[in-house]
Amino acid sequence: MAGHSKFKNIMHRKGAQDKKRSAMFSKLSREITVAAKMGLPDPEMNARLRAAVLAAKAQSMPKDNIQRSIDKASSGDAENYEEIRYEGFGPGGVSLIVEALSDNRNRTATNVRTAFSKNGGNLGASGSVSHGFERMGLIEYAATAGDADKVLEAAIDAGADDVQSDEDGHQIWTSIDQLHPVARALEGALGEAEAVKLAWKPGTEVTVTGDDAATLLKLIDVLEDDDDVQTVWGNYDVPAEELEKLG
Repeated sequence: MAGHSKFKNIMHRKGAQDKKRSAMFSKLSREITVAAKMGLPDPEMNARLRAAVLAAKAQSMPKDNIQRSIDKASSGDAENYEEIRYEGFGPGGVSLIVEALSDNRNRTATNVRTAFSKNGGNLGASGSVSHGFERMGLIEYAATAGDADKVLEAAIDAGADDVQSDEDGHQIWTSIDQLHPVARALEGALGEAEAVKLAWKPGTEVTVTGDDAATLLKLIDVLEDDDDVQTVWGNYDVPAEELEKLG
């Protein structure tokens, strides 16, 4: 289980799909509203909003919900959220990037710091781990989309930069400005993606096993359960046999 696909795996491991889905919709809605508020409320004219809408559609978020989130940005009812990025270290020397949208910086900072300190990690200074990651676009497909060769061929034709395939599915990486056209081309070749989003791609990965793996997954669970936390990225790789042991 590599860092960029952790949410899907943790969701299945915990067996709490409904709860996770509701939380996911809430966070997707918040991102759409913030993106629309920061730029034009038209996905074709606002790259960040376009990525947020694509991500919501990939998670089967109803069109009405998406439009309400966009409309909320110009209605005057939208909360004022601040974008905050936290960087820190988890068990086993793993680097983690936590992205949040918060209306109370002190509350969020306290919650994130507490999550790290109580689960084998420590919060670092800004820039302490992000230098080991690259900001890119990420498109995820289930394994049922096709074998590695089929997906690789489709990704090359679509203009993607990199493809990673394993038994969990396919991760297709693009430059940020090519995320929308590549996602659109892939949809024509492979069908609807599971996820389309901006992501942090690690330069190298750290294999985590045993107690470190268990504590790391607990830390990620706690962080993702926080309403203010949008995403958690890491440079970890938990082998499949370790996930089976952890159940």
